Amino acid sequence: LEGKTALVTGAGRGIGRAIAMKLASEGADLVINDLDDAPAAETIAAIEALGRKAVAVTGDVTAEDFGTRFIDKAMATFGGMDIIVNNAGYPWDAVIQKMTDEQFRAMLDVHTVAPFRILRAAADPIRELAKKEKEAGVTATRKVVNISSIAGLYGNAGQAGYAAGKAAVIGLTRTLAKEWGRYNVTVNCVAFGLIETRMTAEK
Repeated sequence: LEGKTALVTGAGRGIGRAIAMKLASEGADLVINDLDDAPAAETIAAIEALGRKAVAVTGDVTAEDFGTRFIDKAMATFGGMDIIVNNAGYPWDAVIQKMTDEQFRAMLDVHTVAPFRILRAAADPIRELAKKEKEAGVTATRKVVNISSIAGLYGNAGQAGYAAGKAAVIGLTRTLAKEWGRYNVTVNCVAFGLIETRMTAEK
């Protein structure tokens, strides 16, 4: 991944940090995100210790302007993007009769709407980069990986909102694969099972 730029949300801890570190260990430079400054700074320091460059865009991925700020940071800092990993998320569980509208919408916002906004913001830059590469006779392949869950595939008791959000991102993934194939963008989704992280330890 030498010379490649990767963007990873939720990279201050857990799976997101592991993804960011793996990408950096393979030579990528990173634009990372975390809700809080301190975990983001720790990940940045760890990436830089590997000899790679990294910048952070901290804050809530569900903010309306986050997708644009995230993509703009990559373009301004590195002049492009090669890998986007939509990883940020969390559970807010309750059986359906006790689940509020706020809970359900929060799960859709973080697991589906936030990745949608990031990818929408990336659409024009990716199209422009692909056009320039084609004109120059260069073939470049980009990657998008959306993180889902087995809850999105099979459902899980007490997780109507989480499962719905994780299922919806699968549909988003399939659609983007059809729309962006012409630009040499591979769009995939990874549905994890139970991974030992801070998030699952709290359950």
